[in-house]
Amino acid sequence: MQNKTGIARLLEIAGERRGLLIVSGLLSALSAIASLVPYAAVYYILRELLEHAAAPAGADGAAMTRWGVYALLGLLGSLALMYAGGMASHIAAFRILYGLRIKLSAHIARLPLGWLNGTSTGAVKKTLEQNVEKVETFVAHQLPDLVQVAATTLLMIAVMLTLNVWLALACIVPIVLAIVVQMKLMSGSGTQEHVKRYYDSLERMSGAAVQYVRGMPAVKVFGQTVHSFRRFYADMMQYRDYCVKFTDQFQNGFLIFKVVLVSFAAFVLPVGVFLLSRSPDSVAFASVLLFFLIMSPGISAPMFKIMFLTSTLRDIREGVERIDRILTEKPVPEPERPKQPASFDIEFANVSFSYGAEGGGSEALSDISFTARQGEVTALVGPSGAGKSTVANLVPRFWDVSSGAIRIGGADIREMASEQLMDTVAFVFQDTFLFYDTIYNNIAVGRPEAAPEEVYAAAFSAQCHEFIGKLPQGYETRIGEGGVYLSGGEEQRIAVARAILKNAPILVLDEATAFADPENEYEMQLALGELMKGKTVVVIAHRLATIRDANLILVMNEGRIAERGAHDKLIAADGIYARMWRAYTDSAEWRLGADREEATSNGRAAQHNGG
Repeated sequence: MQNKTGIARLLEIAGERRGLLIVSGLLSALSAIASLVPYAAVYYILRELLEHAAAPAGADGAAMTRWGVYALLGLLGSLALMYAGGMASHIAAFRILYGLRIKLSAHIARLPLGWLNGTSTGAVKKTLEQNVEKVETFVAHQLPDLVQVAATTLLMIAVMLTLNVWLALACIVPIVLAIVVQMKLMSGSGTQEHVKRYYDSLERMSGAAVQYVRGMPAVKVFGQTVHSFRRFYADMMQYRDYCVKFTDQFQNGFLIFKVVLVSFAAFVLPVGVFLLSRSPDSVAFASVLLFFLIMSPGISAPMFKIMFLTSTLRDIREGVERIDRILTEKPVPEPERPKQPASFDIEFANVSFSYGAEGGGSEALSDISFTARQGEVTALVGPSGAGKSTVANLVPRFWDVSSGAIRIGGADIREMASEQLMDTVAFVFQDTFLFYDTIYNNIAVGRPEAAPEEVYAAAFSAQCHEFIGKLPQGYETRIGEGGVYLSGGEEQRIAVARAILKNAPILVLDEATAFADPENEYEMQLALGELMKGKTVVVIAHRLATIRDANLILVMNEGRIAERGAHDKLIAADGIYARMWRAYTDSAEWRLGADREEATSNGRAAQHNGG
């Protein structure tokens, strides 16, 4: 858990690039000082003219010209220093952003899938993108601006106090008022709670937007609109309402802040006129009053940069809290002394598992025990929701079991290093995920260090080579935006190619040929046959014909193993598996068209005869 929050936490994050930020701060301070030179030049020129108002010809033209050159040099120097300081802060900001995104991505990869399933994709996406970008705004812009404002204000107050205390106090009053208004906006009653609710509504809208886009085929097919997609519409309306509340809550404070900053003359003039009335012939005081009237914009100009500092820091603080909320999530614990498996047998020993709140608290698996032996095929069959996919997902420790143990080669998977466990297991899921990248890189995910020849060989074995050769750029064709979209069968063959390339000793297949057309299914079965040799294979079967020759078939029902054995043994037992097999073989004989009409006619005839 992070000890620091809010601004302190922002500074802690920024401190990761302390050297660059110190350089940026120094350059920003020098830029602020240089920016005051033109104001000082104007003052000295006007003072020279004021002192020789009766005889302007007596004014020192050379001195005024010199001050004009100083003004130009001050302006150019200020711009150059501001540019250099901005470069330093931006380099620091982007390095911090890079490190923060890498840290977040690596941490998310170590979190259990239960956290990912219980978290909105839109919320995670927003944290990785927008909330991290807010840190860049703070580091690259707000910190240099704060330094510049502080340097300008302190320098000007120091100079003004040396010239005239009363006029200086008159200038300090609007500065203090502006700061008080800012602080009130930052720490007002319920302010942060409003910000949190605003960001919650924004995250909900982002999540609903992702779901809306993904569900666009259904939206179009059923003729729906955004108004009928109720969750997305409601989240948009809620976000709109909070935006309006935001505006109403802070508009008065911002208006007061702006009015105060443009009103330096309203504070200085009454005091100046009063003091001047006591010595109306004092040219020296008149020049000092002129200095205050000219230089006060030199204070207000940089202070305008913090006009939106309140809202920005509020947003950044909320964003950082959401970043820390992810970073404080506990990853899957790693063993201090990882164990090595002696073989690649998979043993489930009295395993029970519940998805917790997401699953309503009921057990998805209850007291599961079996052994999937190396070199053999273990098939999982059963009705939908029986727990087949849960068993498969527990093997690579996507979740930790509630009770019992899962062992690979005698080693509890909780005592194996995660990296080693991932290297031990390869997957081919029915729902395949491909990256928006080239075909080659999508296959090479299986083993990034593989030689190109190995990638091509894996694609050839998975029956991918032919259709890849027909794509515009072959293996360099990009998938997704700006590229091509593959069919379900083509995507699944890419997934098979990944598994072939990875060549892990344990293979989990979720009906790997589900999307294969009849022409390619035989070839893919041959490829999978080569892939499965000598491996521990766990198959989630939907088409029972594909697992007739499995060494062990586990029939799952309501989170338990109802039956187990080889195909012939289970058929002879005439239980759940036998009923599933009969239903499967009967469905293979079902026909459309003439057969159905004949059956209908026969049924009518039977009804007529019976009547």
